[in-house]
Amino acid sequence: MNELTLANRAADWQRLKALVLDSVSSPIARRVYNLGLDEFIAWFGQEPRPCFTKATVNAWRANLEARGLGSVSINVRITAVRKLAVEAADNGLLAPELAAGITRVKGAKSTGVRVGNWLSVQQAQKLLNAPDVTTKKGLRDRAMLAVLLGCGLRRSEVAALTLKHIQQRDNRWCIVDLVGKHGRVRTIDEYLKDRKKKEALAKKNLA
Repeated sequence: MNELTLANRAADWQRLKALVLDSVSSPIARRVYNLGLDEFIAWFGQEPRPCFTKATVNAWRANLEARGLGSVSINVRITAVRKLAVEAADNGLLAPELAAGITRVKGAKSTGVRVGNWLSVQQAQKLLNAPDVTTKKGLRDRAMLAVLLGCGLRRSEVAALTLKHIQQRDNRWCIVDLVGKHGRVRTIDEYLKDRKKKEALAKKNLA
């Protein structure tokens, strides 16, 4: 049975990590995976461990939880390690049954509570008012902030936004055919967003 260890196969770990990173298209995800895998490999080598198994990855998840990391941070790291196991199996460095067990490691449960820093209405308004609107640069910056706050776009999406994306549909202005994360194409329509919120609230009230 193949058992990937760190003592005599440090180069294999780095080669596998490179294969995992090459399989990720998003630069942001690649950077996060890189940090997560470096953390895992360093943790794995801190003390003798049986081998790269499901039990080992569960112990890694427990370590992350003990550090007080949020569910999103933990799950990204676990996903990276799952990909590492798949690459190890595909390259004959890990038994398929061990890799299959690792891919079944559960991530941290999300309780639905907002994590990170969220702006209040007052803070959002203060941010929106920060640019000097008496200059062209200030007007541009305020428009970009308004789109970020009002439409929930990512920074990369706003940076890629052009006039051709802004179109009128059914007498409403929309952002159409915007290519976002992982190459997904979407349309942002504030009317539809508001309608979906109202429909969800109505269903909740009827329940």
